[in-house]
Amino acid sequence: MNQKKRWLVVLMVGLLVAGLLSGCGGGAAAPDAQPAGDAPAASAGDAPVQVKTLRVAFNQPESHPQFKAMVSFGEKLAERTGGAYQVEVSPNELLGPQRETIELVQTGTIEMAIVAGSLLENFNPDYVVFNLPYMFSSRDHQMAVVNDLDIVGDLYRSTANQGMIAVGAFHGGVRNVYTRSHPIHTPADLAGQKIRVMESDTNIRMMQMMGGTGTPMGQGEVYTAIQSGVLDGGENNELIFAGLKHAEIAPYYSYTQHLMMPDMLIINTDLFDGMPQEHQDTFMEELRKAVDLQVRLWDEDVAVAMEEAIEAGASFNDVDISVFQENVKPLVEEKITTETAREIYEKVQAAAR
Repeated sequence: MNQKKRWLVVLMVGLLVAGLLSGCGGGAAAPDAQPAGDAPAASAGDAPVQVKTLRVAFNQPESHPQFKAMVSFGEKLAERTGGAYQVEVSPNELLGPQRETIELVQTGTIEMAIVAGSLLENFNPDYVVFNLPYMFSSRDHQMAVVNDLDIVGDLYRSTANQGMIAVGAFHGGVRNVYTRSHPIHTPADLAGQKIRVMESDTNIRMMQMMGGTGTPMGQGEVYTAIQSGVLDGGENNELIFAGLKHAEIAPYYSYTQHLMMPDMLIINTDLFDGMPQEHQDTFMEELRKAVDLQVRLWDEDVAVAMEEAIEAGASFNDVDISVFQENVKPLVEEKITTETAREIYEKVQAAAR
């Protein structure tokens, strides 16, 4: 037998032996291979479920009530969908400042982000209604409005063709001014003070009407900017004031109560619209529960934050807000320029009565 025929016989025998071994019931079956890049599959009964990771960008620490609420949301969503989704919340701007994370959601680079409502004005100016000073009379008033889809449903989906939609809103606390050098009692006390505000024309204009100079800046840069004198202070709620250690470098916290803005949870449009209807329904049900949990945690965490801030050297002072309210009134008429915004504004006011 020549060399070529000998190798052919060996090959045929080898294939025959391999076939016999693979058909033998005594050996262990090899697991099915997972497609490259896919997460390990969970299973509901006999049907495999491919896990979809939902990354959430967040600019505050793990101690924040919104972080805790989103972790709870992720656990419940995974449980109720048989492990179809895994929510990963990235705190402390690990995925970037809020403005940049909106763009990441739009492109589908990440799936979700929690962002200040004022930033969404850049995509639909009608969002300005929720970001105007002294718009809400109480937290209950705010939460009754911003998660009522009869009032906000069309607004929240208005950016769908821009790659993202809002699916709900968290309570973002009441924002107050804090400074390096002195407490604030009147607009005159803010004269010449550079106060960090969010990247929104409305916020810049508001601070100007309150007597100061609004300076937009990413949250991660604020501590150093105040410490170095680039900024004279900031404006935010007690949790962020204490959590980001701003009490160490701007200890005068004054209750101007100028803003009660919602923080919006946004999601990539194609991702949400591509979910099965039952998963969309479950997502929204669990998100409403997460919002309720966050509100319950808020007061507890504010009390702890104030104690921490006082230990760090902070002082808190009340303010007669009537003069500030009067100063910013023109901003409402200046900013509500469309029929849709006016309609939403009237519904907000009606909800307070």
